[in-house]
Amino acid sequence: MQQNRLGKSGIVVSEICMGTMTFGTQCDKAQTFRILDKAVDAGIDFLDTAEVYPVPPTSELAGLTEEWLGDWLKTKSRDSLIIATKIAGPAHGWFNPPVRDGKAAIDRHQIRQAVEGSLKRMQTDYIDLYQVHWPDHGMRAEDTLAALDELVVEGKVRVTGTSNEDAYGLMKSLWTSDRCGLARYDTIQNNFSLNNRRFEDELAEVCRRENISLLPYSPLAGGVLTGKYNDSQYPEGARFSSYLQNGEPRQRAMAERFVNDRSVAATEKFIAIAGETGMDVVTLATAWSKQHDFVASTIVGASHEDHLDPILAAAGVILDDEILAKIDKVSREIPYPMG
Repeated sequence: MQQNRLGKSGIVVSEICMGTMTFGTQCDKAQTFRILDKAVDAGIDFLDTAEVYPVPPTSELAGLTEEWLGDWLKTKSRDSLIIATKIAGPAHGWFNPPVRDGKAAIDRHQIRQAVEGSLKRMQTDYIDLYQVHWPDHGMRAEDTLAALDELVVEGKVRVTGTSNEDAYGLMKSLWTSDRCGLARYDTIQNNFSLNNRRFEDELAEVCRRENISLLPYSPLAGGVLTGKYNDSQYPEGARFSSYLQNGEPRQRAMAERFVNDRSVAATEKFIAIAGETGMDVVTLATAWSKQHDFVASTIVGASHEDHLDPILAAAGVILDDEILAKIDKVSREIPYPMG
């Protein structure tokens, strides 16, 4: 499996990253271990988690994914794997994460609490990549960045990154790091898929010019690109089925962004392109995601080890110009299917 550098850091990772947000809700501990073992055996050496996982986050389950990952890590050589995790973003705004009694913030006090909690749960003394799960544009950037810089100096964190960020926020953070002499973000983790290409509008240029690596999450558009929502709006066991039928307003709004007439229509066209190439659409979507020059590693998810087969088939795959042209044609015909 190809290895790529994270930003301008000394860390290189596999071109596919194993995401973990399903571990604890959509699959039990034994299943989790089978998925992780299969991923590593296939050459994946990069794992991504977060203090609020599994999803959907609850106060009862928050941190469970990191605990399970820590138990699994005891069976492996720690230095052979690159582990990424995230501190939850601020409590005000779109979502109040179920950590620190509903008062989450990304200041020094809470960053210290969060990183110590993650280290303890994962039973490790360092984190390779520590990320801010979502930003707080109302606070001083240097307050967050100085606290993260301390962790790098102390060796508890090797490199830092951000997530769910926009072009303004990323450039503001980078400028602040340069002005204050603080560790720079090397990565950004944002939603990016065939059904959501907005990252290409502005953020891709920032990444290229500032040597920041994108770690795309949801390359299958939350499972929509598998085609399961084309057959039924509410496929059994699917996350968005639950959100659409029983979710709170925020979850329903999220599901409607991913599952709608435009996204289903675009998916149908992408499935047809994959069929013409003799490729599973999951393989096509994964290969497309990791083929961009600003991408270091594409984050994938699974709730069963068999789900990894078409994903792993994308390792080393380079889509030719004809296939890319067909994909671009769909994106012109149905621009921004996720809004």
